[in-house]
Amino acid sequence: MTNNYAITTKTLIQNVHLGLPKPENGDTFLVKGDYEYWHYSCDGVIDEGWGCGYRTLQTICSWIRNNLEITQPVPSLKEIQEILVSLEDKETSFIGSQEWIGSFEVCLVIDQRYDVQSKIIHVPYGRDLKKHSDVIKNHFVNFGSPLMMGGDKDCSSKGIMGIHYDTKGTYLLVVDPHFAGQVHNVQQLANSHWIKWQNLTDFVDSSFYNICLPQIICKSLK
Repeated sequence: MTNNYAITTKTLIQNVHLGLPKPENGDTFLVKGDYEYWHYSCDGVIDEGWGCGYRTLQTICSWIRNNLEITQPVPSLKEIQEILVSLEDKETSFIGSQEWIGSFEVCLVIDQRYDVQSKIIHVPYGRDLKKHSDVIKNHFVNFGSPLMMGGDKDCSSKGIMGIHYDTKGTYLLVVDPHFAGQVHNVQQLANSHWIKWQNLTDFVDSSFYNICLPQIICKSLK
């Protein structure tokens, strides 16, 4: 696979951020390597309203699989729930439920599934995200893996595939798993803002955010 344009697989489109225009001239730091865009109902499981954290986790898992060059499949929603129960993070009743997961659960699953540890950034208020922007930048420089971001008042899980600095502010490259339906092309996602550059000032000031940073170095950086 190549990483200089978005390509379509049998069911999922890859590298959906590629080709998305930057807000304006400035410094940009992006995810490295290939990933699949996992989103609501993309595998036939209807999960609208509760599955966004799982889908972002699956997107990260697809990157780890490609980076480690392993054949072990991305875990299904049920398998993710079973992993969390096996780790005693959840009760048995969690399996088959529609309970949400967040950045902490994402860390647990990728550690158990792929032996990849993660760092968690806790941001008490969205207005403080800028204070952590250099940590995010350095992650893309030194590791290159996708991030998972979730909060409380802003409870919509999202993948973060880059950060951009320019004269108008600092932006995160959001890959939103809440799209439901068939993805025909990247432009479709961009037009509906399922992939977008979001200014840090547009996040919810009063929401806390947890950001999961998988500590695995992209093979292109080794």
